[in-house]
Amino acid sequence: MPITPIGFITSPFKQKFAIPRQPNLAKAKGHITLTEQFNDIRVFKGLEGFSHVWVLFQFHKNSDKGWKPTVKAPRLGGNETLGVFASRSTHRPNGIGMSVLKRGGYYKHNGLVQLEVEGLDLLDGTPILDIKPYLPYADICESATDKLDDYAPIPNRQVVISEQARASLTKASMTHSDLETLIVSVLQQDPRPAYKHKLDDDPKEYRVMLYAYDIYFYVQQGTLVVTQLKAV
Repeated sequence: MPITPIGFITSPFKQKFAIPRQPNLAKAKGHITLTEQFNDIRVFKGLEGFSHVWVLFQFHKNSDKGWKPTVKAPRLGGNETLGVFASRSTHRPNGIGMSVLKRGGYYKHNGLVQLEVEGLDLLDGTPILDIKPYLPYADICESATDKLDDYAPIPNRQVVISEQARASLTKASMTHSDLETLIVSVLQQDPRPAYKHKLDDDPKEYRVMLYAYDIYFYVQQGTLVVTQLKAV
């Protein structure tokens, strides 16, 4: 059953490390550019009536890595396992993911139809398989439960930007006005491996790539400290 991508995402996430594990956890903006086969702005007629959209996509970087019946769950510390169908693992039998994203405007840019989206958790260049409106009356499950939420809530760390990094950030923000907000919202979730979340002092310097910048940080007394910001 062949599936043809309808478009591709342009995202600030240029590497897998630090991509939020779920949508809407970081204030990441981007846009979907439709391919030539679907490059007709009429496909979005009426979409302005919906605030959010379902985006189905392919985990294209994992397509050659296969899948396993059980996976290590980051929210369980990275050591305990869950069944693949009881997880949001990127390693799946058909490699299909889905995200609810905030809808922005749609328009033509250089002859190509684009749709702005916000709340991204997708790697730059991810193939998009389908877009559907989010319907609150049908898609909200008020009785839904998540027992892992009490066991392992999403981290919410403090983030401090050093004076050295601040100088570079001020310059970079002239091109990407949302960069500081993006950095803070991504680092608040502590992108380190799950087994390191218990370490409130971690002198190792980590690197996150957002847009065309490498952001370096370490952890001190539970706070993520941004030390440098370098253009790639």
